[in-house]
Amino acid sequence: MLRFVSLRLLSALPTVFIVVTLSFFMIRIAPGGPFNLERPLEPQVLANIKAVYHLDQPLWLQYVYYLGNVLRGDFGPSFIYKDYTVAELILQALPYSMILGAWALVIAVFGGVLMGVYAALRQNSWPDYALMAFSALGNTVPNFVIGPILTLIFAVGLQLVPTGSWGDGGFRNLILPVIVLALPQLAVFARLTRGSMIEALRADHVRTARAYGLPASSVVGRHALRAGLMPVISYLGPTAASVLTGSIIVETLFSLPGVGRYFVLGALNRDYTLVMGTVVLISVFIVVLNLLVDVIYAFIDPRVRYE
Repeated sequence: MLRFVSLRLLSALPTVFIVVTLSFFMIRIAPGGPFNLERPLEPQVLANIKAVYHLDQPLWLQYVYYLGNVLRGDFGPSFIYKDYTVAELILQALPYSMILGAWALVIAVFGGVLMGVYAALRQNSWPDYALMAFSALGNTVPNFVIGPILTLIFAVGLQLVPTGSWGDGGFRNLILPVIVLALPQLAVFARLTRGSMIEALRADHVRTARAYGLPASSVVGRHALRAGLMPVISYLGPTAASVLTGSIIVETLFSLPGVGRYFVLGALNRDYTLVMGTVVLISVFIVVLNLLVDVIYAFIDPRVRYE
């Protein structure tokens, strides 16, 4: 198992390197810059600022500087948020994104799996059609449409919840953003579980278990569900990384101080280091969570290790 994990980790490191490299050059090629203001700075002042941030150096040398700092855990200072480093901003915002994402992920995984199993056990019945229609709706309607609609109904119309902001982090403040963030993923988990469970229930070993007279709960829970969860686990890794590190749309819609909102503000203001810091964070999360998914895969199906 240790060799398996080590090989997976070594194969993931080049992916992070490529993502960081492409992101570094793409954001600097984009028009504009962090100090292109409506009222231009004096040439000497602008030259001094660029010298402080190494922006007067050739692009390849800036990349070498940045890569060396990242390897030491230094993401540099923010160009826009004065007196703050990128690491400080991320450490401030990450807990908000992870709390929001954790609640959304729990609802999406457990709700989606339960919906998918229930629909698979009642295939081609009206509950199956109703659940799949609901999941199709959640999967096709984007959250930047669902968010304002739910805000108009429950916040503006019924006045049951605030329209936005973190507040005290209680139920009333988080219920709408959690639902908006969870709904698309819940729909995907439901459809994945339904499809894989239908296939698993028709497998030979499940038919044999039924022929031996095992209880339906044992056949479904012990034999079919274990095989049916494999596609769900595969999708869980990248989904957890994207949800836990902040949703750009949801955090912007509801004015939440998470990582996703910092990414938007950094991109709009050409804050190179802030954007790169969030990109590195998301890349590392994806690598770590995909590694965990591979380990879970290997425990559920030992054949994965040997392949």
